[in-house]
Amino acid sequence: MEDIFLIKNAKSGDKDALVTLIMNKKNEYYGLALLYMKNQEDALDALEDMIVILYSKIHSLRKPEAFYSWSKKILVSCCLNKIKKDKRIVLIDEWDQEDKKNYFREKDQEIDLDKELEKLSFKHREAIKLRYYLDYDYETISKLTNTPIGTVKSRIFNGLKRLRENMGGEYR
Repeated sequence: MEDIFLIKNAKSGDKDALVTLIMNKKNEYYGLALLYMKNQEDALDALEDMIVILYSKIHSLRKPEAFYSWSKKILVSCCLNKIKKDKRIVLIDEWDQEDKKNYFREKDQEIDLDKELEKLSFKHREAIKLRYYLDYDYETISKLTNTPIGTVKSRIFNGLKRLRENMGGEYR
């Protein structure tokens, strides 16, 4: 009930109400952004972009109870736009020695599953990560990705099947 009150205030131009709403779910927003962006700086940039859009478009929100799904959809869109826009190559030679050590240490600690996930199509990988990394239900994934629930289930099923096959396991 408090969220509905905050949303109505935010729609009326109350910046503090909007900030409170965002801070109430900051971990969820950050986790979602990090899932797409894969590093803290880019995730925070995407969150910043989302906040600007939320502030400028909050007045157009029709159903206050849909605020969080609406805002997460905007965040996903910000992430995807940033990924498209920021495709760039960073030469390892430009890194300082400490960055190189940290990078390779982290790479050494990655599990095979992440490497296998990267071999899947973006749509399969996205559905699996939203379901199993962030524990979103099918309906939420459907809304975030603008995809029918049946398609989400199919992507997860087929993606998991391909993962098992690639990793030498059998599908039952």
